[in-house]
Amino acid sequence: MDINNFMEQLNRGTVVEGGSEVHRMMHAISQEALKLTTELNGGYHPPEEIREIFSRLTGKPVDENFGLFPPFSTDCGKNIHVGKNVFINSGCCFQDQGGIFIGDGVLIGHNVVLATLNHAVDPQKRSDMFPAPIRIGNNVWIGAQATVLPGVTIDDGAIVAAGAVVTRDVPANVIVGGVPAKIIKNIEINQK
Repeated sequence: MDINNFMEQLNRGTVVEGGSEVHRMMHAISQEALKLTTELNGGYHPPEEIREIFSRLTGKPVDENFGLFPPFSTDCGKNIHVGKNVFINSGCCFQDQGGIFIGDGVLIGHNVVLATLNHAVDPQKRSDMFPAPIRIGNNVWIGAQATVLPGVTIDDGAIVAAGAVVTRDVPANVIVGGVPAKIIKNIEINQK
């Protein structure tokens, strides 16, 4: 199995059975991600080096205005897609096998977790995984220590409060918070 076949299967949302060829490929790809995140997190890098390492991690170039404060961790890297003018603060953990799609102008706070895999509920099949993408629209702000679960879409302009656990889609231009996250209020857009 090559990386393209692997990514196609994950992006279809097909079940990844524990011990299967896809599961073994997941572990093999994680070794490259571990190597690159260790390089990223192992010492000081100026912004242009951070962008270069992150581009190698994802397999795609990032925008010249991309910013990241290490440490950062991911167990795949190849299914992270980042728009323009994105900032990721320190301590974030992206589990991206199911796909993480980040729009333009997104701010991601300290220690945010984006998780795109669920495990089977049946204890006999607990190692089976179900990938589902996280989609983050433009100009979204995700506060420190928030967790976003598999299959969630956060629409343009939304804010996720610090510490929230986002279990369902978030509409545009609202603030959500709590566990599980609920709409706290609408954001008034100043149209000039």
